[in-house]
Amino acid sequence: MNNSVTNTARLLGAGLRALLVLTLVTGVIYPLLVTGVAQALFNNKANGSEIKADGKVVGSSLIGQQGYSLDYFQPRPANGLGENSVNTRYKLILSGATNRSGDNAELVKWVKEAKAKVVKDNSIAGYQVKPSEVPADAVTSSGSGLDPDISPAYADLQVHRVAEKNGLSVTQVQKLVDEHTEGRTLGFIGEPRVNVLELNIALKELAAKG
Repeated sequence: MNNSVTNTARLLGAGLRALLVLTLVTGVIYPLLVTGVAQALFNNKANGSEIKADGKVVGSSLIGQQGYSLDYFQPRPANGLGENSVNTRYKLILSGATNRSGDNAELVKWVKEAKAKVVKDNSIAGYQVKPSEVPADAVTSSGSGLDPDISPAYADLQVHRVAEKNGLSVTQVQKLVDEHTEGRTLGFIGEPRVNVLELNIALKELAAKG
């Protein structure tokens, strides 16, 4: 009887010690180690790939923003985002794309309307946008609805409008786009892209200089 009680107590003690050691290692030491390495070697990525302007965080390079006026470069449409009355800039209760097929009548209507708006918004005196020049990312959302980038073609299409709105030359604004155009990752992954938030921050700084 006594031996049985003693063995049980030993087993319980060993189990408790194992629990405490595992809790310390996996619940404290390991998370602190991973966090420390991430902060030391990948500080920007570990903190959400933050983008700063005027000394404060204004967004992330991984998440697109909506609501820019026509003074700025426009992002991809964000069809599929859920409504959020608290955070109206991101509307992140739900993200995603439309599940409509390519020949869905409603989707076709959305695309036609979006294309007409892109043509209208970006056609100015001396520069007329043709419907055939409007790239797909100008009229369709990404799979998440949160794509932070646009294609160089869509950025180029907006250059004349942005230049006129900000009192800048087309050459100045085109140079800005070229400087913010990133190539394919490792030379072969993905497509060339332009981060809209970073481009608009640079545009604001350029316009402020006159």
